[in-house]
Amino acid sequence: MSVREKIDIRTMTREQLEQYFREGGESAFRGRQVYQWLWEKSVQGFEDMSNLSLKIREQLDRDFEIRAITVDKEQFSTDKTIKSAFRLHDQHLIEGVLIPATHRMTACVSSQVGCSLSCKFCATGYMERQRNLDYPEIYDQVVHIRNQALQHYEKPLTNIVFMGMGEPLLNYQNVLQAINRITSPQGLGMAARRITVSTAGIAKMIHKLAQDEVRFNLALSLHAANDQKRSEIMPINDSNSLESLISALLEFYRVTGNHITLEYIVFNNFNDSLDDAAELLRFARQIPCKINLIEYNPINEARFTNAREDKIALFGDFLRSKGVNVNIRRSRGKDIDAACGQLANK
Repeated sequence: MSVREKIDIRTMTREQLEQYFREGGESAFRGRQVYQWLWEKSVQGFEDMSNLSLKIREQLDRDFEIRAITVDKEQFSTDKTIKSAFRLHDQHLIEGVLIPATHRMTACVSSQVGCSLSCKFCATGYMERQRNLDYPEIYDQVVHIRNQALQHYEKPLTNIVFMGMGEPLLNYQNVLQAINRITSPQGLGMAARRITVSTAGIAKMIHKLAQDEVRFNLALSLHAANDQKRSEIMPINDSNSLESLISALLEFYRVTGNHITLEYIVFNNFNDSLDDAAELLRFARQIPCKINLIEYNPINEARFTNAREDKIALFGDFLRSKGVNVNIRRSRGKDIDAACGQLANK
């Protein structure tokens, strides 16, 4: 491959790197070495590629760049959650979170700069979408958060959730390519079953996930189980009704065999009654799923508040009494605006 101007070297395949070296009179093996440095060893500069000659490293630096993200700021919660503001090559900021627990270390990563969906309860939804993240930028978040887990807690990263800034299925190709690198033996080698992609509900893209036979898990941000109430807080529901989402989720399950996670934030006096629980039950019975009931984390821009603990408990007990698998998920990192729905570059 003839290279005439600097491009991000991580947008090249291993085969393209091999061709680049062959055309320069070098062995194709050099391409494989560079690919290993970029993805298995996650280096951020050509000078770190220590088994390449100085001449080759200088040539790479002339022809390419590595658009690595950097940690702009770290914030540490009293519950040991770590939120990072990541600076991109074009100076945009995104956020990612390390959520430590007894038996797992979870990275929550972003897929877009801002978001276009305008969900009424989410801080990111009040930001404009600036652009999609490239797949190396998604990959870099995982690498940085993995390093934080090892540095601060001496534990490896065990799980990844695409629940940060942005709608992953509106950045479909970059998200899938990032996951491919994360799960590849020539990348981070993580198991696909340890990765969950969360969507606000883009039916046609859920169908595409099924068609592409992805191996990772899928979560739907539901938050209301009737169309009128859901559209009130999630405008995306106007063009992606609950009926269309059920059809898409059923196909996803049929092809992948993976149960879907339904995420349901419980808002005070909005969706926290037993009638709301009954509606959620009717929805959940149509697809193989489990339900996460989530505490709401208030933001300045929204009128919502968290439901009372006793109402959340009653809500969960009702669903469990009907045989539904329910978890009540406690918020982490609220004191540093790192909890669910709070990411807004603060």
